[in-house]
Amino acid sequence: MKKVELKDVKPYDAAGHFLMTAMRLHGKEESGAQKFWMGLSHFLPGGGAEMGATPTDKVYFVLDGEVTIQTPKEEITLKAWDSIFIGPGEQRAIINKTNKPASMLVVINYP
Repeated sequence: MKKVELKDVKPYDAAGHFLMTAMRLHGKEESGAQKFWMGLSHFLPGGGAEMGATPTDKVYFVLDGEVTIQTPKEEITLKAWDSIFIGPGEQRAIINKTNKPASMLVVINYP
């Protein structure tokens, strides 16, 4: 068991993301989690992530605010307490279309 306090978490640059802060809360290095990692992302208004895909499962859980998930075929808006599963290889973009910041938990399994 390992407690992680937000005050001790360091931000990192997430490739393909803009106007946002990413922080890894749990993972191999942060807490010893071996099968997945969990992060906290804060998106400023207009912030987001470019269209892209990963070879792993992803779950996004919006804590506060609102983000829009765009795929080549559809657009889904997530509000506080909404979540979405994105499967391996599925393309997605993220955008905060509002004038308020948004916070989201991100859970991704290791390949």
